[in-house]
Amino acid sequence: MKKILSVVLCVAMVMLTLSMTSCSNNANKVTINVFNWGENISDGQDGSMDVIREFEKQTGIKVVYSTYESNEAMYNKIKAGGVSYDVIIPSDYMIGKMIKEDMLYKLDYNNIPNYSLIDDEFKKAENMPFDPTLEYCVPYTWGRVALVYNTKKITEPVDSWDILWNEKYKNQILMFDNARDAFGIAQLKLGYSLNTEDETELKNAAEELKKQRSVKPVYAMDQIMEKMPSENAYIAPYYLGDCLTMCDDNEDLAMVIPKEGTNYFVDAMCIPATSEHKAEAEAFINFMCGTEAATANIEYIAYSSPQKEAAANHKKYLIEEYGKETAELVYPTDLSNTEMFLTLSPEANQLMTDLWISVRSGS
Repeated sequence: MKKILSVVLCVAMVMLTLSMTSCSNNANKVTINVFNWGENISDGQDGSMDVIREFEKQTGIKVVYSTYESNEAMYNKIKAGGVSYDVIIPSDYMIGKMIKEDMLYKLDYNNIPNYSLIDDEFKKAENMPFDPTLEYCVPYTWGRVALVYNTKKITEPVDSWDILWNEKYKNQILMFDNARDAFGIAQLKLGYSLNTEDETELKNAAEELKKQRSVKPVYAMDQIMEKMPSENAYIAPYYLGDCLTMCDDNEDLAMVIPKEGTNYFVDAMCIPATSEHKAEAEAFINFMCGTEAATANIEYIAYSSPQKEAAANHKKYLIEEYGKETAELVYPTDLSNTEMFLTLSPEANQLMTDLWISVRSGS
């Protein structure tokens, strides 16, 4: 999936015109901290473009880049203080939570002219319920949660979340190691909304996850991207872009959207209210929205792009390399069988957290 970019693209990057006047005078004195999901940026491996180095080269702004495995880990790190991050890339429901807790700056979109390249669908309040005033974020990627499985080891039809509870695959199942995603699968299995706050339904979902412990699931996040291609497990739920990368690394892997439906997510670039370099952070966000950077980035990480021109380039590439069926999985035209995570009330969130602790501890 990590397509080698052409020399023409690299030359075009050098010619990019960015609106960075506000920070240019101090660029060589500024370092920004970028906090992102693991495996979620084009970093120069496999012939891809190192977009951070390209940004540094063009602006003189230095970047310290670090990663996290879950929204909750990112939130807890920022809440604890100690490190001042300048750009973070949370998912929808976590953005909503951070907005409610005054943890994010409102963006100055005058400093992000490439925001004009983001698809208009992501500029509608009804499609961005976590940021209803459209003031706090710029979409980075979007996608769905899928099942990835080994076709040599699992020959029966894979079309339901139920398979993650199948005793036949005991000790060979991986499971999300974060409450919201894990509960989401159990809720879909039980026919509940992903955003239920009903105490009985949340407890039923927890009981379902406790039942799953009989098949000895291994709880994991980024490790899934190593364990599945290396055939240390038979099946796992994960984010579709990463599933495609895993399938690319092992031809015996396949991916599917279960019939019960799935989570549809949007990850977006935000600036924490503790940032000390807001203008430079906005320059970074603007750069990542440019067509060349966005195209290089999305072709490497394999998610769906909200940037119009990058998405068009990516779809064309997917059709040429993998066929229309894969392109439709990555860029579905029908999202009716999906649901976005919304920000839960503090009470429901605390209940889920407590129940998750009991699931993980086996109590």
